[in-house]
Amino acid sequence: MGDKPPGFQGSRSWIGCVEASLCLAYFGGPQGRLCHVPRGTGLTGELERLYSHFSGGGGPVMVGGDADAQAKALLGVCLGPGTEAFVLVLDPHCWSAPKNPKELQAAGWVGWQEVTTAFDPNSFYNLCLTSRNAEREQHPCD
Repeated sequence: MGDKPPGFQGSRSWIGCVEASLCLAYFGGPQGRLCHVPRGTGLTGELERLYSHFSGGGGPVMVGGDADAQAKALLGVCLGPGTEAFVLVLDPHCWSAPKNPKELQAAGWVGWQEVTTAFDPNSFYNLCLTSRNAEREQHPCD
């Protein structure tokens, strides 16, 4: 896209959610909308919106943080009674083709995590919410 120095192409350097959103737009992929959460503790305030995103047909949510260097992709949200809440987290470093979902779970590539322990309370997070729809749809962080 021309936003990185020439040595970036072909390297093993990482991009963040902001760059991922730019790539989606540039290469004509699904629409990516950015949402910035100043601290991991603030993600509990985004759960209803994330739930709406997924229940409305929204795609995976890419997650990147500063102090939390473990990239994540969110595939779903489960809101329990009271304050219980879980996110379905996929480790984007998964590289093999599993035979079935249980194999992914057993290897630790995907699983439900309590939202209060899945995110570093001191890290900021950028979320890139993807949409399969070509039309502009209202996203949680608009």
